[in-house]
Amino acid sequence: MSHEAISVFDIFKIGIGPSSSHTLGPWRAARRFVGTLQQKNILFDVIEVKVLLYGSLAKTGKGHGTDVAVQLGLSGDDPVTFAVEQINAKINDISSMKRIVLGGLHEVVFEPNENIDFLFTETLPYHPNALTFLVTLRNGETIAETYYSVGGGFVVKEGEESSSSQQTQLPFPINTADDLLHWCIKTGLTIHEIVMENENAWRIEKETKESLLNIWRVMKECMYRGCHTSGTLPGGLNVKRRAAELNKKILGNKLYNDHDSWLEAIRSGGHDFKYILDWVSCFALAVNEENASFGRVVTAPTNGAAGVIPAVLQYYLSFCHPDSIPIVIGKDKDEKIIQFLLTAAEIGSIFKKGATLSAAMGGCQAEIGVSSAMAAAALTECMGGTQRQAMMAAEIAMEHHLGMTCDPIGGLVQVPCIERNTMGAIKAITASQLALQSSPDFAKVSLDGVIRTMWDTAKDMDHKYKETAEGGLAVNVPLSLPEC
Repeated sequence: MSHEAISVFDIFKIGIGPSSSHTLGPWRAARRFVGTLQQKNILFDVIEVKVLLYGSLAKTGKGHGTDVAVQLGLSGDDPVTFAVEQINAKINDISSMKRIVLGGLHEVVFEPNENIDFLFTETLPYHPNALTFLVTLRNGETIAETYYSVGGGFVVKEGEESSSSQQTQLPFPINTADDLLHWCIKTGLTIHEIVMENENAWRIEKETKESLLNIWRVMKECMYRGCHTSGTLPGGLNVKRRAAELNKKILGNKLYNDHDSWLEAIRSGGHDFKYILDWVSCFALAVNEENASFGRVVTAPTNGAAGVIPAVLQYYLSFCHPDSIPIVIGKDKDEKIIQFLLTAAEIGSIFKKGATLSAAMGGCQAEIGVSSAMAAAALTECMGGTQRQAMMAAEIAMEHHLGMTCDPIGGLVQVPCIERNTMGAIKAITASQLALQSSPDFAKVSLDGVIRTMWDTAKDMDHKYKETAEGGLAVNVPLSLPEC
């Protein structure tokens, strides 16, 4: 069996909402296409560019900002660093001037309503999330390249061989949960230690750790922003942001002035079950309200499910460390964050190899379900669980997301997506606790078994429940009705 090498930084990508497959993926594809034109030394010969969006990208592309993403990608902007507050101004400039500067270097005429074509009735066979870039050169020659956004920000170019990242030879090749368990038993290493050894094939350990802590920095900054931003989400559905109001309600009159003092205020509230439950929900809501507002988030493993991992990790750091107070501090805290993210990423990687991370292929079980499984395994290992208990936790979490459809109202990553992150986080915590109090020897379902089942379910699921806005809540809830 061929081995696909996936790094933790393939699973966790810094980008901009609202969707990893419909926003981040097309954005990255557009940048790659412009890069190809530069490599061929024909960028300055381009006189026209058109973008064709197929399948799910066409049907829910407007709500997911696909048209916005491809324009920013064609402009050469980087989703990791581009200032989110400048998005509207940049898009408005392109629309009003009817021109786009390819790669920030070469200006051509571009009318978004004409040069971006939403092909609602056409789907390419490889994947529902497909887009084609067409350019015309001065000499009349035309060039076309097709890309597939396959979930979690991963992009595949039609006819492309495996990337150098996927061809990297790892000391512990892993395609399945059984592979991972094999290496854990053979070496005696924990899951996160196995993953770190593999990451060393790409870069030195110090660099991996620093980059993981930067991933966490983006996650926690996103949570903090979301917990302190009120208003209504964009898109026309008129969904009210709730995290800020919930944050204020729970904390009352407690004073703080930054992220760290905010967390101290949270911790000082005690360990009442209802109190903790409210905070887990608040953390998850905050991230995905930011995501729905074109904010900066981390795919975990997707944008639509970006709130689960941060919420569960913040729950662990705030309420679960031995002796509770003082909470994890300094170097120990950083090591626990690294351990959590490494473990979570490996579970996400196994799901990608055995099934899919794309809601357009598998429904929401491929997003919230996978993120919940990732968080459950990571929390279990951080809580001292064995490798088999961590995998058991991942299995439990996914088992109870099987069959979850993706039916976004208005094609927006808002209803039911935002609340689903709270459910995914809570299920991850429950799954972890069940696994920690159980013996994997008596488990009836394996992690590999549930991954196969998820993929079978995905293939059997009606296409209208796979991010098309053609079924479920998307057709049964009036667009003018705000959530709650």
